[in-house]
Amino acid sequence: MENVIDVIASAHPVPAEPWQIRETAPLGPRAFLHETLFALGNGYIGLRGTHEEGGAAGLEGSYLNGFHETESIHYPENAYGLARTNEFMLNVPNAKCIALTVEGERFGFDAGKLLAYERRLDFRKGVLERTVEWESPRGHRVRIDSRRLVCFGRKHVAAIEYRVTALNFAGRVEVASRIDSEVSNLQAGDDPRVGSAVTGPALSVVGREQDADGELLLQRTRNSGFLLATGVRHAASGATGAGPGEGAHVVKARLREGESLTLHKFIAYASSRDAADADVARLARDELARAAQDGFAHLVAEQGVYLERFWREADVAIAGDDALQQGVRFNQYHLLQSVGRDGRTNIAAKGVTGEGYEGHYFWDTEIYVFPFFLFSRPEIARALLQYRYNGLPKARERARQMSHASGALYPWRTIAGEECSAYYPAGTAQYHINADVAYSIRLYLLATGDFDFIADYGAEIVLETARIWTGIGGYDREGRFCINEVTGPDEYTALVNNNYYTNAMARMHMSFAADMGERLRAERPQDYARVAAAIGLEEGEIAGWRAASGAMRLPYDAALGIHEQDDSFLSKKPWDFANTPKDKYPLLLHYHPLVIYRHQVCKQADVVLALLLLSDEFTLDDKRRDFDFYEGVTTHDSSLSSCIFSMIASEVGYADKAYHYFMETARLDLDNTHANTEYGVHTAAMAGTWLGVAYGFGGMRLTGSGLRFAPTLPAKWTSYRFQVHVQGALLAVTVDAKGVHYRLADGESLAFTHHGTPVALTGSNPDIRMEAA
Repeated sequence: MENVIDVIASAHPVPAEPWQIRETAPLGPRAFLHETLFALGNGYIGLRGTHEEGGAAGLEGSYLNGFHETESIHYPENAYGLARTNEFMLNVPNAKCIALTVEGERFGFDAGKLLAYERRLDFRKGVLERTVEWESPRGHRVRIDSRRLVCFGRKHVAAIEYRVTALNFAGRVEVASRIDSEVSNLQAGDDPRVGSAVTGPALSVVGREQDADGELLLQRTRNSGFLLATGVRHAASGATGAGPGEGAHVVKARLREGESLTLHKFIAYASSRDAADADVARLARDELARAAQDGFAHLVAEQGVYLERFWREADVAIAGDDALQQGVRFNQYHLLQSVGRDGRTNIAAKGVTGEGYEGHYFWDTEIYVFPFFLFSRPEIARALLQYRYNGLPKARERARQMSHASGALYPWRTIAGEECSAYYPAGTAQYHINADVAYSIRLYLLATGDFDFIADYGAEIVLETARIWTGIGGYDREGRFCINEVTGPDEYTALVNNNYYTNAMARMHMSFAADMGERLRAERPQDYARVAAAIGLEEGEIAGWRAASGAMRLPYDAALGIHEQDDSFLSKKPWDFANTPKDKYPLLLHYHPLVIYRHQVCKQADVVLALLLLSDEFTLDDKRRDFDFYEGVTTHDSSLSSCIFSMIASEVGYADKAYHYFMETARLDLDNTHANTEYGVHTAAMAGTWLGVAYGFGGMRLTGSGLRFAPTLPAKWTSYRFQVHVQGALLAVTVDAKGVHYRLADGESLAFTHHGTPVALTGSNPDIRMEAA
């Protein structure tokens, strides 16, 4: 497989490297894409992989997870209950700007002669490293070595080391560092996956401080009213002079041949989403002072320690395909860079690498991303659930707007809790978001046993959101509980009755809510009384959920032997795939929604996703028939789709198809297979890669009946290994041609099944080898 990270315009391809990505030319047709791939983040700060010296090929972007502007949504034709306010992630000031002049000549990739170039992002170091050798138009040669990091252990801090070495001359070298506040968001145009619809500048300067070592810029958003502090602090060695210049901090040196000038630039961002207005500037100053005092080398060492722990517990190792191994680790690394972990932020569809989907959070978190963190870093998973708890007040407001007298309805797309979906048929109508959140809480409880979280937070979420189902559903003349006019995960089929996924997940949700309510009342009556009082839970509601759950309508076509996606899906005319040109995909960009809705066609997995999440409710034959049918009508226009098909294909024994779909997911961004990664990574697909290994080839399921594995080995691999945190233990699973090795890496004991055979590991007996059949 060709590795897209090879080179940008070079005839000498770089082999796929399992622990890093690398480029050997700075400009060319893939430069815009590489600005995404080489982006750095820590779950709060996100810096696109543009060069310090500027010259972005597509988008000079710096972002803060959760920091946003608002604008009113204007509808030419109004209706009650439509979303009124959009929230969108802002492109904040670019603080990494550094300009270099050599004997009065400005360095740039478009001037002079580039003698050597390499840029590397090592997933174990978490540092973006670049080496450049450049000859100025007048023949002065320099080597520029730069290192950049966004600190995982320091939410507000990033840093740059910039070293210039004179190679063939003695003379003047000058480095100028500044903050560029003249930034703006990318306009989305006709493609909502690209950017935002913001009009005009969103940030106004309200203050600026400058001293001998740095600068602090204060700005306020126009509508949302947030205060932002962007600060830099500098330290230099080898300099003959340094201090404020015209709009920049200037460091000067007279170098002899072989001597170097080094600038360390420390960056901090803080906003009134993190602290009170009066404390924002101080927070930025304090973070800068501490980082500068500790020094750049210390920050690099901290980064390495953080990542060593992460990879020790989260690494997925694949032997036999270096390009695939690179893709898997790249995806895991970007997920870590993108996820909020403070209980007030989440993970956007594009992480903090671009402005696609306006930085909104979706159901992607609970169904795709959450399991990865649950089984690798449970504390991050808990923080993601905390975010949903903190969003309950807004969800209650939304429920009232949607005419629900009680309960809470989570927004389909949001940042701070407002529903931001202006297209309700494929947005607000996706009521399954409530069940998706409940599913993640149920999975968290199964994996951790953390009933304290349920008592303190989870029960209130699950019970309050469960009320929505009895609010929108009702019993038909045959006594079946029906849920009408909703949209399931497949956004090419909107506003239907009894969407299978929605109904099946609602049934799970109401049953779980009843279980949690009864358990809480029995085991922690005080907590139950508190929760019941907080939500106004009425006598009989729990019994009502059990009744509705038991009577749920789940469409099934006996003639085909498949679960029908909704009441009308099989009555629609099949889409004419044979006569649809390749350039007409994705369909949503080339056909009116009504054209698509009238046809039997899926954008992504819908029923097939239910087969995965509710695995114990289906026989293997059920899964095979459903897979066969829905594979034939699904375009996979969504990046969320292929990984789900891979996992079910693996389960039903379609090994080749499982591998094909997995490969479509694993290198989706590195190979830019959806042709839009330049606008940001696809975090759900990245998480789907981990799911494809653990849930797919590893056959892992965690249900009310316990933990189980059914591993298979793809023909192209010699072995693979993954690890999971579950029930207080860390389990390492290694699969090779000889069989499967289970090792209790941490914890006292763990019980599970292997292809149906019970296995029990303990501290005194931590290993077992299961031979291949």
